[in-house]
Amino acid sequence: MPELDGRIAIVTGAARGIGLAIAAELTEGGAQVAIVDLDEGEAAKASAGIGGPELGFACNVSDPGACDDLLGEVEAKLGSPDILVNNAGITRDNLLLRLGDEDWERVLDVNLSGAFYLTRRVARGMMKRREGRIVNIASVVGLTGNRGQANYAASKAGLIGFTKSVAQELASRNVLANAVAPGFIQTEMTDALAEDTKEAIAKNIPLGRMGTPADVAGVVRFLVGPLASYVTGQVIVVDGGMVM
Repeated sequence: MPELDGRIAIVTGAARGIGLAIAAELTEGGAQVAIVDLDEGEAAKASAGIGGPELGFACNVSDPGACDDLLGEVEAKLGSPDILVNNAGITRDNLLLRLGDEDWERVLDVNLSGAFYLTRRVARGMMKRREGRIVNIASVVGLTGNRGQANYAASKAGLIGFTKSVAQELASRNVLANAVAPGFIQTEMTDALAEDTKEAIAKNIPLGRMGTPADVAGVVRFLVGPLASYVTGQVIVVDGGMVM
């Protein structure tokens, strides 16, 4: 029997890239996965490839009311979620002195506040049932910082601190919270880079290559499965050894 059989999961930002790979991996593990994205059509399209269009949901995670509505829809259609993967995230890169207020606030709203709104909502049911898994997708730049990404790095560093706090608060109810911090992963964003840039990046990675969404998804599947029942409050870096 698949190790996640009977589990209900929510994965945000799941219409493409890392989020879609996570959703597919959890589905393969036996979970029913609610694919959440800003665009309902894209969510339905992604869901059709791994479980059915009825599992696609639209949500602006930066809106607390929309997050409450999403959980109501998921609970009505699938039941109370056992797993939450906060993957939704955006970038608005610029150097500090050129970084506008709106780009700062938007990145924090989606990347950090969105995780807070959904975690607060699902935690109630998980605590009552005394079981649950929460995984927040952070980034290595939340550990190291990065030129031109003060807003993004701040949001991911905040997500790591948030994860550790949630883990401490919910541990007594057997609700586990961990973060995964990917490095350079092959996505639509990195596909747009020039080949010489990609080669330069790979030279700084001990394993000699960028990661794939599947590399991240496999770690998430482990964290939400039975083999990780004694793991909480941790940050698992998936970067080919770039940050040690």
